[in-house]
Amino acid sequence: MERIFLLVVSCLGVSRVLADSLSPPVNVTIKELKANSAVVSWDIPDGDLVIGFAITQQKKDVRMLRFIQEVNTTTRSCVLWDLEEETDYIVHVQSISMSGTSPLSEPLRFRTQKEAETQASKSKDEVTMEEVGQSTQLRAGELIIIVVVLIMWAGVIALFCRQYDIIKDNEPNNNKDKAKNSSECSTPEHPTGGLLRIPQEQQQQQDAICQHHRGVTAKTSSLLSKD
Repeated sequence: MERIFLLVVSCLGVSRVLADSLSPPVNVTIKELKANSAVVSWDIPDGDLVIGFAITQQKKDVRMLRFIQEVNTTTRSCVLWDLEEETDYIVHVQSISMSGTSPLSEPLRFRTQKEAETQASKSKDEVTMEEVGQSTQLRAGELIIIVVVLIMWAGVIALFCRQYDIIKDNEPNNNKDKAKNSSECSTPEHPTGGLLRIPQEQQQQQDAICQHHRGVTAKTSSLLSKD
């Protein structure tokens, strides 16, 4: 009987020593602080085999405690719900191992926000998201306009090149038609074609000869009429 009692006492002593050797969590901080909730996070010292955590939550100047415990997890954060706005809280974190729990961490004090501040922060985030969405839509519209303009310019350039090729291909045919028309209008006296032009001096001489013939003809007619 005495041996059994000594064995139980020794086992309890070993488990107490192992639990005492487990270090408390470090770097306990509060994140995402709001009016009715907050996120507490922490780190585990190297070498500690931890299988869970325990959190003690207490209002300032109030004796009632709220205890949160979770095992079989490696998470290093926990969400605190159902908090009161503009209220001071004190939080302790403990690590849980196979042999027991660690000592309490250093107390962490924080104060929740006002509901109005939370709504203002949420509205600001929503406005920012709306502005981002509008700027994205504007950028998409600008890109569409640029693409349409580039396509139109490409069509105009392609049409111009096509018309230029058609004109260039028709030039040899036009030259052939001009040469054919010149050959049809050409004469032996004027082989290059076109109208035969008389020099000005020769034209004057011909006019004088015509006038002389007309005068002679007129005199002959007057003499015949007298006879």
